[in-house]
Amino acid sequence: MKLLLDLNISPSWSVVLGNAGYEVKHWKDIGDLTAPDSEIMAWARRHGYTVFTHDLDFGALLYLTGARGPSVIQLRCEDVRPSTMAETVLQALKKAREAIERGALVVVDPRKSRIRFLPLIGGGS
Repeated sequence: MKLLLDLNISPSWSVVLGNAGYEVKHWKDIGDLTAPDSEIMAWARRHGYTVFTHDLDFGALLYLTGARGPSVIQLRCEDVRPSTMAETVLQALKKAREAIERGALVVVDPRKSRIRFLPLIGGGS
């Protein structure tokens, strides 16, 4: 699985995720630091990456656009450091692997993970 780290995720996650066997890139090494989330999503979709973020806007983009990809892993906690969340994130990635490959929004918090398959139903219906 290929993971694209959003700017709000520390580059130190690259080591943790890389050591667990994931191919990892950080947006700071790829694109404009002021790029809108839609640009990051488009790059991830074109290159087969899953976006790893702490930003709720990525889930909102999936919902509003009805997109079928890319998959997004969203951390929902205050402390997003690998020293605090690595075990939880790695377990969630393992559990959600098939869903992520199909297209999903995976929400990870310290208590549990939730998986919603794409496309999310948008438009308030």
